[in-house]
Amino acid sequence: MVTKNNRPTVADIRAMKARGQKISMLYVTSLEEAAAANAAGVDMLSIEGRFFSPEMRDAAGRCFVQVGLPYGPAGDLVSAEDYLKAAYHFTRMGGDCFYCAASLDIQKTLCDNAVPIIAHVGLIPSQCTWTGGFKAVGRTAESARWVWDHVKRLEAIGCFGAELEVVPDRIAELITRNTPMIMLGMGAGPHADAQYLFSEDLLGHTAGHKPRHAKTYRNFAAEFERLQRERIAAYREFIADVRTGAYPEPQHVVPIADGELAAFKAAVDL
Repeated sequence: MVTKNNRPTVADIRAMKARGQKISMLYVTSLEEAAAANAAGVDMLSIEGRFFSPEMRDAAGRCFVQVGLPYGPAGDLVSAEDYLKAAYHFTRMGGDCFYCAASLDIQKTLCDNAVPIIAHVGLIPSQCTWTGGFKAVGRTAESARWVWDHVKRLEAIGCFGAELEVVPDRIAELITRNTPMIMLGMGAGPHADAQYLFSEDLLGHTAGHKPRHAKTYRNFAAEFERLQRERIAAYREFIADVRTGAYPEPQHVVPIADGELAAFKAAVDL
């Protein structure tokens, strides 16, 4: 098991920003993805609370892990106390920081209790009805000022960082250079502190809409389709073997000695 002493800390991530070192970040949902990210040397992982476990923490190895605290209709956290309990729960599992898109007062409570919080600015999926849906935010001076002010409010309450999603690259550059927070860019151009992608986009098996900022490095969709065809073929062969008696074969059954079988038959009068 990788201990806290063997993986990056909040101070280390801040030092990376100070050095101008670009941070790689992936959203993952499985042990296999977490283990692959660790083996490849990815800096940060984003893992939703529903997927996070001691096994996931072990698989993530030296990766710095942001655990997503559930929010909105799909979540079961309502009060600041609920969020704080969840953060402590995931801290015990090895979470390094926590994504929270709840209200400013809830985020402040977490920060006041020394919980490293990653907030969200720009396109916030859970709140996008206020900004016009799933589209870029900050393309006008007024909209960009709204993003800037949000960042400054998060700074003031002590947030560690924020996801900076789908804002113009030059706005992202100005924000990143003028905040101590770690800016995790998703569709925010090359100047954010981190470049953040979903593993499913990177591996080419996104279901539904693929965002503009996603870059595909492998075509797992084709491989998954091939595996599904092979799965169906194997199931059909199994059905045929069952129907013809070809399965099970002698090596698949438990044998019994002739003498033991005869004794059993005699005992039950067969």
